This record gives sequence, C-alpha cells and structure tokens, in this order.
Amino acid sequence: MAKLSQVDLTDLNRSMEERTPQELLAWAASIFGKRVAIMSAMQKAGSVVCHMASSAKLPLKVLFVDTGVHFQETLETRDRMISDYGLDVITLHPQQTMAEQSAEMGVLYLTPDGQAKCCDLRKTEPLMQATSDYDALISSLRRADGGRRGNVPILSIDTNTQTLKINVLANFGDQEFNDYIVRQSVIVNPLHEQGFSTIGCNRCTTPVLPDEEKRAGRWRHLGPWAMYCGINPTDVDRGGSPAIELPGELIDKILGRNDDFVI
Repeated sequence: MAKLSQVDLTDLNRSMEERTPQELLAWAASIFGKRVAIMSAMQKAGSVVCHMASSAKLPLKVLFVDTGVHFQETLETRDRMISDYGLDVITLHPQQTMAEQSAEMGVLYLTPDGQAKCCDLRKTEPLMQATSDYDALISSLRRADGGRRGNVPILSIDTNTQTLKINVLANFGDQEFNDYIVRQSVIVNPLHEQGFSTIGCNRCTTPVLPDEEKRAGRWRHLGPWAMYCGINPTDVDRGGSPAIELPGELIDKILGRNDDFVI
C-alpha cells in the first residue's frame, strides 16, 4: 500500500477542470472498475449523475443511505431510478430504527451536538458499511451550491471512508445543470418543486423562501451553524493535506504514471 494525498492530486485536478461530467464518469469507470460507486441521496444533483451514468451505460452501482426517516417522495424517486434507468441501487440502513434510537438516546436532533451524532449514526455509519468494497466514490457536489462547497475540487481525499471522492459536477454551473435536467427529462425528486432546495431527513428538512440561501432549510431549528451533516469531507473544516492508503499500482494509474486513459 502507498499514500495518496490531496497535494498529490493538484496537477491532476488542474488538468480535469475543462472536462465534462460525462468524461469524468468515464475516467472513474476506466480507472477503478468495480471498485467505484455513485453516492446519491436522491436529490436533483444525484439524479443528474445517475442519468449520465445510465445514458453512457456505465456499470456503476449506486449507494443510497435510507436513514429510516426519509420523505416518501425520496424513496419513490429511488424506485423510479431503478425501474426507469436500470440502475443497481444498493440501499444501506442504520443499525436502529429512529424509534429504537430515540428510546435509547433521546431525540438527538434537537441540539447541535445531538444532530451531529444522529447524522453520524443514521447516515455516515451505514455508508461506512459499504466503503471497504470501494477505492473511489462518485459524488454530486457542485461549486455553484456555494458555502463550504464553493471551492470543492473535482478529486478530494476522504479519510473517513478511505476513498477518493470524485465530484463530477464540481464545475457544472447552474445554467448548464438546469438545461441538462430539462433537455434530458431527468427524474427529479418532486419535493424540489414544493420549495425544497435540498432534501434530507423529514425531521430536519423544510422548504426555503425565495430569498433564502439553498441550505437554509436544513436543520432550521438549530440555527445557521448546523447546515451540513458531515458525510462529505469537503463540508468539514480541515487543515493540512489529508491522505489515504491505496495500492501503489492504483495510485500510479490515478496519477497517469502508467497512463492507459487520456483525459
């Protein structure tokens, strides 16, 4: 095994800036094969990535964490993705139901610290169940979403899952993003048309007003300091250059030292 750090990815990230999401998906499938999967919470951006993968006939699995307290519309969107796009969606679950968790620990999401623990138990831990099967995960974070995601790199190191995150929509602007959805008739969670700019668990997500920022509806009851669940490493303030361990030959392939895929 060898180490791959965020600094090691600097030149590669720079070279990928002009690439389309479809090109980045093709690169991910070529480099990682069965060791890469798409992460989707069945929100609009994740739906775009799933549509792109399906259209290109890329055999990429989709990881979906069912927290047990999703809106019914979110689960129905997942089911439509499976039936209409032919996607292989792997649904992951927390160890306890929300009722069991609340009986043991109380209603966690009523305080900032409790919210962080609740998200860890119901979102991050279930994802960790599957990460040993993958060296890379495809995410749908976009710089256009602003906040801590305003500078998200295309490739980012995730030390929690020990994977390389590939943010294929990082440089996909709002206009081209929305045009793609309309042009391709992408399946979209119907809650987006009901005032929800982002969609999470039904306990902690509300619609937003037209003049509010996109993530104002997440954990509204806790105030603006609780806008992220922590499942994405770029949402968490960290210093230095994070690193993960991967097979040396895979790192050579990622960095193009043994280049059989030109991007």
